[in-house]
Parts: sequence; C-alpha cells; structure tokens
Amino acid sequence: QVQLVESGGGLVQAGGSLRLSCAASGRTFISYAMGWFRQAPGKEREFVAAISWSAGSTYYTNSVKGRFTISRDNIKNTVYLQMNTLKPEDTAVYYCAVRPGGGLRVDHHDYDYWGQGTQVTVSS
Repeated sequence: QVQLVESGGGLVQAGGSLRLSCAASGRTFISYAMGWFRQAPGKEREFVAAISWSAGSTYYTNSVKGRFTISRDNIKNTVYLQMNTLKPEDTAVYYCAVRPGGGLRVDHHDYDYWGQGTQVTVSS
C-alpha cells in the first residue's frame, strides 16, 4: 500500500504563488509516474500535470502551462507543484496520485493511489 500526503495549500490573492508537496510512503515502485489533479465544487476531477520517474518527461494541461511547474525528489519520495500567477479559476482541491509502471496519463482512472487533497483558494 502507498500513502500520499499533500501539503502547501491555502488562501492566496490572484497573481500570487503556492508550492504544493506530496510525500509518498509505504510500498515504493520503481519507474512510477506521479500526477497532480484538481477538483472544483460541482466539477469533475481534472488533470493538471504529470511527471515521469526520471523527471525527464513532464506534461501539463493547457490552462496551467507557463504558470505551474511539476518536479520530484526521488530520494525524498516527494513530488512538488509550484504554482505561480494564480488565478481565481485555479481554486480547487488539489490531489496527487501515483501511477505504478510509469507513463504520463491525463485520465484519473489510470492512477492507483491518491492523497487526501489540499485546498487551494485564489481570491480576486
């Protein structure tokens, strides 16, 4: 079993920045991908960003390109999401997820393990 714990969410004004962290513990996987998703009230969970095991490959949804950066530290088993120039439409609960076996995917059904989520609220 894998446990994921997100942190770093909070309330920020539009144009501000936040850095989310997701620490993984328990069973570890060689060559697993990690992703960030978000879910706003009344909306479906949507893909934000994903990163490969080696961090050599990343992928972002169009709405966050140029503003968000995903990275990882495999020694610490932690993935990060640096969010800059935040907008009110970025307001959501943000979740990290693990996809054993690697491969960057945008469908949340392709990820096996999930954190509990951290709230990000961007005020206008």
